[in-house]
Order: sequence, then C-alpha cells, then structure tokens
Amino acid sequence: MNQSDLEKALSDPWWRLTSGVLYKIMVKGDDEGDSLVMPFIPNDSQLNFLENLHYRNIILKARQLGFTTAIDLYFLDCALFRPNVRAGIIAQNEDAAKTIFRDKIKFAYDNLPAELRAAMPLARDSQSELLFTHNNSSIRVGTSMRSGTIHYLHVSEFGKICAEFPKRADEVITGSIPAVPQNGIVCIESTAEGSDGSFYNMCDRAEKLHKQGKDLNRKDYRFHFYAWWKEPAYSTAESVIVTQKDNEYFDKIEVEMDCEIDVYQRAWYCITRDAEFAGEEEKMWQEYPSSPKEAFQKSTKGCFYTVQMTKARKDGRIATVPYQQGYPVNTYWDIGAGDGTAIWLHQQVGQNHNFIGFIEAWGEPYAYYVSELQKLGYVWGTHYIPHDGNHVRQGEKVNLSPKQKLQNLGLKNIEVVPRVADISHGIQQTRDMLGNCWFDETNCKLGINHLDRYRKTYNKTLQKFTDTPVHDEHSEGADAFRQFAQGYKPDIVWKPRKHKRRSIA
Repeated sequence: MNQSDLEKALSDPWWRLTSGVLYKIMVKGDDEGDSLVMPFIPNDSQLNFLENLHYRNIILKARQLGFTTAIDLYFLDCALFRPNVRAGIIAQNEDAAKTIFRDKIKFAYDNLPAELRAAMPLARDSQSELLFTHNNSSIRVGTSMRSGTIHYLHVSEFGKICAEFPKRADEVITGSIPAVPQNGIVCIESTAEGSDGSFYNMCDRAEKLHKQGKDLNRKDYRFHFYAWWKEPAYSTAESVIVTQKDNEYFDKIEVEMDCEIDVYQRAWYCITRDAEFAGEEEKMWQEYPSSPKEAFQKSTKGCFYTVQMTKARKDGRIATVPYQQGYPVNTYWDIGAGDGTAIWLHQQVGQNHNFIGFIEAWGEPYAYYVSELQKLGYVWGTHYIPHDGNHVRQGEKVNLSPKQKLQNLGLKNIEVVPRVADISHGIQQTRDMLGNCWFDETNCKLGINHLDRYRKTYNKTLQKFTDTPVHDEHSEGADAFRQFAQGYKPDIVWKPRKHKRRSIA
C-alpha cells in the first residue's frame, strides 16, 4: 500500500476498525501453539452491532462475544483520529478497570504500526488514562465517570454493577450518563443478573420500543440482543448426550426466536451446561441466553412457593388490588438487625386477603418506616412484628426492644408473632394461606418477586435441596409475609364502615 492509498484508508473509520491492519488484540489461545496476539477483525456479532450503532445502545448478550473489545477499540479509534474527544469506560470494579485499560486500550495502542504511534504520541500515560499530544483527545477507564463531559461512554457489565453495587449503578444513571451530550455515544452491555435493577428496566423498555418499531430519538436506547446460538464458535462435534427434554427445549427456542439450532450447537450447549455449570439451567440462561426473556429468567427449582404463586397467577389474583375504604390495614414486618427491613400491607375484605403494598429498605432507622406508613394516611389495624421484636437491643443511650422503639415513634397496636418451633412449619402455614391472597401487581411488585425467589439451600454433596432457606436479598420479604400466616388471627370479619382518618395506630 503506497502513501496515497494509506492516507485514503486511514481517513475511513470503517477500514481502520475492521481491516485488521491497525489494531491487535490478546486472545485466549485454546490450543497449544496458538498465537496469543491477533489482528482485530470483528466477528459477526461485533459487525452487526457496529453497523447498527445508535446514540444510546443497550446490549444484552451471551458471554465472550467480544463486545468489550469491539466497543473499546472503537472508542480508542475515535480518540486517536478526532480532536478534543473524551472517551470513558466504566468497569464493574477496580480490578476489571485495570484489566480493561492494560489489555484492551494500552495493548492496542502499544501495538499500532510504529509510524502511526510516532505520529500520535502520548502526553499522558497513567494507569487509567491515555491523553494524546497531537489532538488533545483522551480515553480513560474507571468505576465512575461523573466529572466532566464524556463524548463516548461504555458501561461494561452493567447488570453486575446493578446487582453488586446498587449505589454505583445509581451514580452511573444520575451522573455518568447525563455527562454524555445528546450527539455522543453511550454503550451499555452486560449479561443478565436477575429481573430487577436498572439494567433490567432499561433492557425491558428498549426491547418494548424495538417490538413497537418506534423511530428512536437520541435519548432512546436501541436494544441489541446477541444469543449464544448466533455465535458460530459455540458448536462442537464431540459425542454428547442430548436428551429428549433438551431437544424439546431447543425446538421451542427455534419457534420462539425464528432460528435454527443444529445438532452441533445443541451438543455444545448441553456439554457447556453440564461441565461448566453442573447442569444448572439458570446459569445457562444468565450466561448463554437463548432469548431476551430467558436471560432474566430465574429457575423455580427449589423455590418454596412456586406452586402457590403459579396458581395465584392462573386465578388472576395478581392484578390491580386497590386500598378499600372502611377496612383497616394490617402490616407484617421482618426487622433486620443490620439487614433489610420489609413490610407487607394487608386488608381482609370478606374472605379475601388483599395485599395492597410492600415497603423495603436497607440501613434505614425505624423512624424511616414509620414515616413511610404515615404518608399513606390509611386506617391502621394491627402491626405484626417477628418473635424477636421483644428482644432488647443495645443502644447508644438506652437499651430498647424493636417493639418499644416503634411504640416511641407513635406506632400502636403492635403484636409480636410467636416463634415457630421449626421454620418449615411456618412455610407450610404460608403455603396454606396463599390460596386466599390477592396482590396488587404494581405496589407489591418487589414483594411478589421475593416470594417467587425464596428458595431452599442446595446441598452439593448430597445433590439435593434441603428444607433450610437461603438467606439472600429475598429473605426479608418472604419472612415478613410469613408473619401474616403465623400471626394473623382476626376475631371478626371486618365489614366496611366509615372511620375517622388517624395517624399511625
């Protein structure tokens, strides 16, 4: 290539990024003797993304499709060839930030053709930023990009950030993304991490816009989904047992996604699931999703209330369930000592148990929850708190029980629910009561999710679930609901009558 042809080629962003001439990347090298350094030539998924790039992009993907590499090299290219550009990459933690900077950004720059690197020298080369002398552009990597304008922003593994660092996720939403001008580029990519949090909500909205065929404005996110079956490398000719149940699953995905999954892809999926994830389907849904819906799906294996919650949905008992005037509202609490606190709001209307609201938070004082209840202006019945509500806890000035603290804040009619001898008895009581329960699908959304996901501990040695509940983010919500089953014993069936509005009572 002569000088004239080279200058023409360098003026073409697509050639620079896709030709394999400029940028080199590190690869795993699965086989002995494989080179660990290769020219960057985008794969089909990367090409598809680059061809469909929008101002705001959200990518739900299978593992190891190379989106971090493609996006970061695109940003590096913009910083190298455009003046006064600020590009930023947010990683899930400090270690990931260091790795991305070292193995993606710095490696690619250090391996540019020598003449090009000489024409684009560094004014700053820190552990997290490259600033270029020739055009005053820069690219940096960190766990936040709140300060200053960012023209190109990449948020890597945002689902994990939402799941593990909620405050950092909020900072991305409120600080980093608003720092990008409307004509800038935002790329948010991740595997799924559960059906809640900002990543899930953003994907859900973007997918709905995609299905509606809406013309996107600059602030709308374009939805990009890349399933495992789109990647040619996810295939094997090894002898693998694919069961009839497996084939039924693949056949269903083919219909749902209008795709074809051949025998070699099916074999790869099964051996990956069984060898890497010990047969856990939920891990495959998360790391190698077949559809957007599946990516956020949670397995119901080992969940305590699957049968009851499924029936509630079939019966239409998860719907719009408004507050009924004239019926008192009872509350059921799980009070964490350092953990979260959860509260269910309940009315008995005839023979039905209506759950009209759910409140939860972490690290908040009792005054916060009493204040949240007071804002509602309901007529209150009884407040049921768990068995340890009478346990005196050490305070800075005085030792009080949770019940006493709540009473001091104005909460009246507090009932302490006796402890059951075995938690499995309380869980069975809850199952028995769920058949007459109605849930407001909006105001109880988080609580319903906790009931759906409250699960048994899995014993890996015995290869079976035990009766011991997993203590996780779903525990407080499920334990609070259990106070209803264990503690609520009305003396009468309430009939609607007019009440004077009063404060917490």
